[in-house]
Amino acid sequence: MAESLKVAVIGAGTAGLVAVRELLREGHQVTVFEKNNKVGGTWVYDPRIETDPLGLDPTREIIHSSLYRSLRTNLPRQIMNFLDYPFSKKEGGDPRSFPGHEEVLRYLEEFARDFQLLELIRFGKEVIRIEPLDGSSQNWIIEWKNREIPSGDKSETEEELFNAVVVCNGHNTEPKIAQFPGINVWPGQQIHSHNYRTPEPFQNQIVVIIGKGTSAIDILKNVSPLAREVHQAVRGVDFGLKKQENYDNVWQYPMIECAHEDGKVVFQDGSSVYADAIIHCTGYKYHFPFLKTNGKVMVDDNRVGPLYKHIFPPSLAPGLSFIGLPILTVPALQAELQAKWVARVLSGKLKLPTEEEMTSCVQEFYKHMEPAGLPKHRTHWLLQENLEYENWFVTQLGMPPLEKWREQLILLIKKSALTFSASTYNYQDEWDVDKWIQEVEPLQSAVPTISCGLEMAARSLEVAIIGAGTAGLGTARELRQEGHRVTAFERNNRLGGTWVYDPQVVTDPFGLDPTRNIVHTCLYHSLRTNIPRQLMSFADYPFSTKEVGEPRAFPRHEEVN
Repeated sequence: MAESLKVAVIGAGTAGLVAVRELLREGHQVTVFEKNNKVGGTWVYDPRIETDPLGLDPTREIIHSSLYRSLRTNLPRQIMNFLDYPFSKKEGGDPRSFPGHEEVLRYLEEFARDFQLLELIRFGKEVIRIEPLDGSSQNWIIEWKNREIPSGDKSETEEELFNAVVVCNGHNTEPKIAQFPGINVWPGQQIHSHNYRTPEPFQNQIVVIIGKGTSAIDILKNVSPLAREVHQAVRGVDFGLKKQENYDNVWQYPMIECAHEDGKVVFQDGSSVYADAIIHCTGYKYHFPFLKTNGKVMVDDNRVGPLYKHIFPPSLAPGLSFIGLPILTVPALQAELQAKWVARVLSGKLKLPTEEEMTSCVQEFYKHMEPAGLPKHRTHWLLQENLEYENWFVTQLGMPPLEKWREQLILLIKKSALTFSASTYNYQDEWDVDKWIQEVEPLQSAVPTISCGLEMAARSLEVAIIGAGTAGLGTARELRQEGHRVTAFERNNRLGGTWVYDPQVVTDPFGLDPTRNIVHTCLYHSLRTNIPRQLMSFADYPFSTKEVGEPRAFPRHEEVN
């Protein structure tokens, strides 16, 4: 018989709302604590900014939302929905595939209304303490206060006992800023993107934007029409003064080396600019000031841990869980699958491994991060492992596989995320996602060897391949697997194509003489990949780190060859 527990959910944003629904479906008694006065979490736009624009003052009044006025989604609505609740276009709403933030909030409000979740939410209640009773993971004290009561007035706090707690408080509230010498004496305005709302304050200013994620690109596009100049500081750029295509006043540089009292900002290549403002688009820190676990769950260099599957701390499972921690994912789908799993674990329908087994699994995961070149602060980044992670839950839950078009769309979005720039970030307006799905879906539903119930005879052809580099080798394998007879022609004496380093240079350094002896490779001696090895592999042949090879995520050319 399924067990019904008294469960507290912290937060009524995307993760919190779907957690409530799944817990209810499993028969649990649910109470939601939401410190704001409406559902939606980070999707509730607030024009106010904090008194400390960098978000460093722990005594500041925290504004939960990080939305800017012009924000549109960077994922299409077709994959921003919960699986059984479509994110449909509504009359009078925003019909675009990549809608504005108001449309997402409307979707979440309708979800809460249609599944009758609002009556379970205690609005305006700020949780200030979550602690296991007598160290037990089966009973939890939650202490909260009304937001209207001045902080420090303990007489107005209340407590309640719960069997389990699901933390869904989001991770876009506590800013992480860039660190460089002179940051505290530089005289201009500095803000974190958390406190950016509109471009008007930067009219006619020289602005430095740090970062190259979606918020950095959005803000760059937003500010550049009004600013005098915009200078973007990013990792992975060796030299500055790289003018951005389609912009008259935007340049890209490596990261900031230092800043000076006279307003000068110096970049790592030695170039500099006198600027009026610096906008830190540098991400966020996980923050759980209410959590009192006596060190059993800690945040260390932005790693929340130890957590089994980014959800359960082994020593406190299943009483404490986190939903929505991983980033670079499809948030609604991830939160829904996590919530289904947590709800069934709490009801006893699904069993967790032992504490020792979960701890061992977490340690094994940590151990594999280092040789892959992944620092601790990227523990919860799931850009490459996103689908593998989600499909694990699908299997555990006994669900039908995710639609192939959905998987392909997720992969396409994730790969595109590695090449976003101010010059190419126009897909929101140019991509007809509905048309793309209509074109892809029939192709994916077709079974290659069956047509109208009749088996098709496979054709075996004799195929020539020109070149034995990445494309040639991958093509040869696929053709052979389909039964074709393959011959590859490679003019050099080894495979690898452009990845074969050759110290020779051509007799004509400009390459204009058609009679010159052509050197095939363009590699320079120090070249490293600009894409991580996790994305450079063939789908079923991992680009793994070897004992005698190079362990970095962005290795040198010898490792690729």
